[in-house]
Amino acid sequence: HTSLTDRWTCRRMMMAEADEVEATQVVGEAMEEAEELEEEEEEAEEEAEERELAFYHITCLEEHGIARADVQKLVESGFCTVQAVAHATLKKLCEVKGISETKAQKLRAVAYKMVPSTFVTAAVEMQNRGQMVSLSTGSRELDQLLDGGVETGSLTELYGEFRTGKTQLCHTLCVTCQLPSASGGGEGKAMYIDTEGTFRPNRLTAIAERFDVDQEMVLENVVFARAHNSEQQFDLLKQACALMSEDRFSLLVVDSATALYRTDYVGRGELSERQTQLAQFLRQLTRMASEFGIAVVLTNQVVANPDGMAMKDALKPIGGNIIAHASHTRLQLRKGRGENRVMKVIDSPSIAESEAAFSVGATGIDDPTD
Repeated sequence: HTSLTDRWTCRRMMMAEADEVEATQVVGEAMEEAEELEEEEEEAEEEAEERELAFYHITCLEEHGIARADVQKLVESGFCTVQAVAHATLKKLCEVKGISETKAQKLRAVAYKMVPSTFVTAAVEMQNRGQMVSLSTGSRELDQLLDGGVETGSLTELYGEFRTGKTQLCHTLCVTCQLPSASGGGEGKAMYIDTEGTFRPNRLTAIAERFDVDQEMVLENVVFARAHNSEQQFDLLKQACALMSEDRFSLLVVDSATALYRTDYVGRGELSERQTQLAQFLRQLTRMASEFGIAVVLTNQVVANPDGMAMKDALKPIGGNIIAHASHTRLQLRKGRGENRVMKVIDSPSIAESEAAFSVGATGIDDPTD
């Protein structure tokens, strides 16, 4: 009897030990799974941060042997990222007060190491471009025309006569750019440079209500500046770069890009200087679009085209070939019936020449009305 009891006791102890071992294994496996899941989440967050910040802040140069005083001089001259230094000419760097040619060469050498300019395969470039998002225009018809919306990382020009919806489209984009990417947004702030006095915050609140987003938040996420001359318009880009290097932006609007150049430089005698200054302004916009991954949208005025009076093209955009070559996507807006307007793709590296109708209403850009 005692022997039988001992055997049962021994068996219960063995079963208890087996259960304990099994429980330990289960807990261990659960902990391993939790650790793996945590690592995957951390990797996903790091990848998201890398996609969001596709540039190096200018202060990163200090970690590579550049004096803080020299970095501050670069900041004061409008260089807010390492990419800006890498893409600048040696002459431009030497123009910075306190930066000698020797220092400029060292700066460029360090920047080249951090931001190498090398050949990549088309497959790699396709993968990089796949991370770019498009901003919804507010109209399904226009989004379909533009293959998803206004492209980030490039310049989009809107030109047309008055009351064709240029400014209203810019206001709508200021709201849609804040939406989640799944909803056609860029999950970033908007910047608006106004040269004609047409920016209206109350339009943003009406559009925000339509998209069911907080109106106060929308207004806080749009920064605005008024330019009164072409020199001030160019200088505002320095402030813009500084802000974009510190926060996430997905849109920059310049409405209009050419109005002040048109009035500051008058007559054929100043035409060459006007085009030179305009070209420098557009070059800076192109660099910012690439550097910060933002969509740059600029509006343009039109003038009568004497050569097109007998044809359909009675109006042509001002700025000539300078602005035509700088714009990646060129869109013409014209009036339609009633509140309807028509957008036509004039030039684009990826969209065929075509057109679509849309409407302008109290809540911004929408699909055409019957």
